[in-house]
Amino acid sequence: MIRLARLAPLALALGAITTLDACRRKPTPEPVPVTNADSIARERARQDSIRMANEAAAARERARQDSIRLATEAAERELASMRTALTASIRFDYDQDDLRDDARATLEAKLPILNANPGLRLRIAGHADERGSEEYNLALGQKRAASVQRWFAERGVDAGRFELVSYGEERPVCTQSDESCYAQNRRAEFEVTAGGATLVRPRP
Repeated sequence: MIRLARLAPLALALGAITTLDACRRKPTPEPVPVTNADSIARERARQDSIRMANEAAAARERARQDSIRLATEAAERELASMRTALTASIRFDYDQDDLRDDARATLEAKLPILNANPGLRLRIAGHADERGSEEYNLALGQKRAASVQRWFAERGVDAGRFELVSYGEERPVCTQSDESCYAQNRRAEFEVTAGGATLVRPRP
């Protein structure tokens, strides 16, 4: 018991020394990561690859959108061209309902569109100049519309696809009383009444 009592102060002294030694020790600094040039180069290359891939994808999307836009614009131009051909008017000689050569050429441009679009319907309106009575000019306008219908029927287009109407001298496009105006008023006009929303392009 006496020996243990002597050792106690010694143990306390050793503990104090150990504690003081531990307090004097500096903490070990954490290791600073070593920058690797190869790692940086690889990361830059990876980022460049991602950027280039994104740019390429964006370029492809722009090209796709441009292609769609160009195709849409071309289709709209073609549709407008077909509608213009369908509604182009023709003219007649004085007091005549026979088709002139220039009128036949205009009708020829309509024929393939009508053949490619069986649901297409047209109204043919016959007109006359102011010379002659109203009754006579109404009859003449009807004859002119009928001559157009007959021309198409002779080329295989169902006559039932055409609505005929005559306005005689009632709707002049020119109101001066001279031959230039008379020539413009002797005409047949065309209006799409059905099937014109989505026209099919004629086959070559």
